[in-house]
Amino acid sequence: MSPLISTLKWLDRNVERAFILVAYSSMAAIIIFAVGQRYLFNTQIPWSGSIPIYLFLWVTWIGCSYNVRRRSHLCFNEFRVRMSYRAQFACMWLDALLWLSFGVLVVYFTLEQTMLAYNNFSIVQGTDNMMQWWFYCATPVAWILLMFRALQNLAADIGRYRRQEPFIVAIQSVGAETV
Repeated sequence: MSPLISTLKWLDRNVERAFILVAYSSMAAIIIFAVGQRYLFNTQIPWSGSIPIYLFLWVTWIGCSYNVRRRSHLCFNEFRVRMSYRAQFACMWLDALLWLSFGVLVVYFTLEQTMLAYNNFSIVQGTDNMMQWWFYCATPVAWILLMFRALQNLAADIGRYRRQEPFIVAIQSVGAETV
C-alpha cells in the first residue's frame, strides 16, 4: 500500500478525533494558563476568554461529524432493531437524506455569515489581528465533513443491503469501529 493511501485511510479514521483533541487541549491550556496567571500574578490575557469559546465551535461541530460517522448521533436504535430489514434500509436512506438536506441549509447560511465577518474584518475580542471568520469557518467545514460521513455511511449501507448483511444500528465503542 502506498504511503498516500495509508495516510488517507488514517485521516478517514482519525481526522475528527485528532482535530477535537488539538482544539480541546488548546482550550484547556488557555483556560488553565489564564486562571493561573489571574490568581498568581493578578493579570489576565485579554483574549483568554474569547478564544476558548471560538475553539468550542470547532469542537462541537467536528464532534457532530464524528458522531454521525459512528452512527451515534440522533438515532433511535430501540425502534430500528425491531424493524424489518427493508424498513431499516429505508431508515438508513432517510438518515442520509435528512443529514444532506440539513447540511446544505447549514452550509449555505453559515457561509453567508462567515463571509459577512470576513468582509467586515471582524476581529476576535481581545486581539489585534485574529479574525473571527477563521473560527466561524468551523460550522460550514464541519457540516461538509458531516455530509461526507453521511454519504460514506449510506454507501456502506447499500453494500450491506446488497450482500444481505445486518446493518449497523447500534452505537459502537470507539475501539471497535468498523464504519
